[in-house]
Amino acid sequence: MRKTAILFGSVFLAIGCATNPFTGKKTMALTPNSSLFPMSFQQYDDFLKEHKAITGTKDAQRIQEIGQRLSQAAALWLESNGYKDYLDEYRWEYNLVQDDQINAWCMPGGKIVFFTGILPICKTDAGIAAVMGHEIAHALANHGQQRMSAAMLQQGGATAVGLLTQNSSPLAQQVWSTVYGTGTQVGVMLPFSRANESQADEIGLTLMAIAGYNPNEAVEFWSRMSEATGSDSGSSFMSTHPGNEQRIEQLKNLLPQAKQEAAKFGVHYTN
Repeated sequence: MRKTAILFGSVFLAIGCATNPFTGKKTMALTPNSSLFPMSFQQYDDFLKEHKAITGTKDAQRIQEIGQRLSQAAALWLESNGYKDYLDEYRWEYNLVQDDQINAWCMPGGKIVFFTGILPICKTDAGIAAVMGHEIAHALANHGQQRMSAAMLQQGGATAVGLLTQNSSPLAQQVWSTVYGTGTQVGVMLPFSRANESQADEIGLTLMAIAGYNPNEAVEFWSRMSEATGSDSGSSFMSTHPGNEQRIEQLKNLLPQAKQEAAKFGVHYTN
């Protein structure tokens, strides 16, 4: 028991923290960006070696231009809120990749992939901005770093459970391991992931509004996404993402806030 207590104490003493500029709150940062970003950049380069980016097309140019406008909006917002040097280690890159997946992602440090499969649902430049703003927000809020830190703590807890039950019967050890795994996944990891998604929606909505893309289009995009992938009016309890209908309602509630923030930078919307 004493060894376990020492283990837990060591883990918590080792926990690093970073400040989320969009909330002002401390977040888990067991892996510093100085280590995380180079790994991310290498993984991104490896991905592009196997999935060639599209260049020279109108859609590829749209991805580049919209990405640049959004990252400039992020820099503008951060500087105006006292985080002038926040993006120094970021290396923005925006690539369109031929793939039927209805998906896009942004790795820590600003490396973005946009799949062609999601373009028909995006439909407009503002639709693309809604998706890319959300993905950029994940990188800005260091959600990748937080998920990695949470996974490390979850694994550390599993080790501690193993130590605590090492003198128990094999059946008891299995039961406690299952209880811990299910409990932390459903009670901690999944809600944590959904919270990150909701925060990325909020930040992304503000970024697209500052960048000059009508944030109303984020609601329209998710309505089209719901139609394309099937409505999910049920519970999101076992999901990593909020349900589409819940997401749409949250975005509607956030529209006035996003437009108000954009107005601070001289960008106004009439509807």
